[in-house]
Amino acid sequence: MPDVSSFPDGAPCWADLNAPDLESSRRFYGAVLGWEFQDNGPEYGHYTMCLWKGKPVAALMPPPPGAEGLAPAWNVYLRTGDVDATIAKVEAGGGKIAMGPHDVPGAGRLAFAFDPQGASFGLWQPGGHEGAQLYGEPGAMCWNEVYTTAGGAADAFYAGLFPYQQRQIGGGGDFDYTVWTPEGAEREVCGRLRSTDPANELAAGGGSPFWAVYFAVADVDETAKQIAAVGGSVLHGPFDSPYGRLCVVRDPSGAAFTVMTLAR
Repeated sequence: MPDVSSFPDGAPCWADLNAPDLESSRRFYGAVLGWEFQDNGPEYGHYTMCLWKGKPVAALMPPPPGAEGLAPAWNVYLRTGDVDATIAKVEAGGGKIAMGPHDVPGAGRLAFAFDPQGASFGLWQPGGHEGAQLYGEPGAMCWNEVYTTAGGAADAFYAGLFPYQQRQIGGGGDFDYTVWTPEGAEREVCGRLRSTDPANELAAGGGSPFWAVYFAVADVDETAKQIAAVGGSVLHGPFDSPYGRLCVVRDPSGAAFTVMTLAR
């Protein structure tokens, strides 16, 4: 995809990492994904933009005061035109609000929530910052999905937040995967994978349901080697899929993500 100027409601539009050691994360992701970094300073808690081709594609953030024990993990944000209205739908659907809503001056309005199965996700209402400005090319986010043990329940909950069209691409048995397209959108924006073995398939989320983030790379096999060389670890792969070749990995802090060379 070319540059991104906006996302439809319900699309993952941004991702940031809880990074207990900001300098270590900068070294790792700079080496692996080629990112440069822009620290927004102490007034924003050293929230650090990750830049590719000079454009923001993700962010790193140290744990806020009082939450130093927060587990390192990538957070995925779903775009909404009205975060307060979406929060009401979260609660009506059996989810819980973990934080917010609150305003980020000059950027937007956000909240954090848990779905009924326990997967956490962010909600982002743009107000100056639309989200990632590149998508689907090496160095940028290229996919997101929620791993869960309750496939149908997760489909129903998120369809209650946004009017997704949800299409089953697995058989619904051993491989139960749906892809979601927001109303009026031209493409699928995210998916849902039902895990039948949480101790294994959900290992990247500590055995709990979670939202996963994928970053595109030019050569996933070379990236996997580099990840291991700079202190990360390979959890699964590299392996082929109909959509490209991918590898599930962890950074040195323990945060999981997926790197993928997209099929042409």
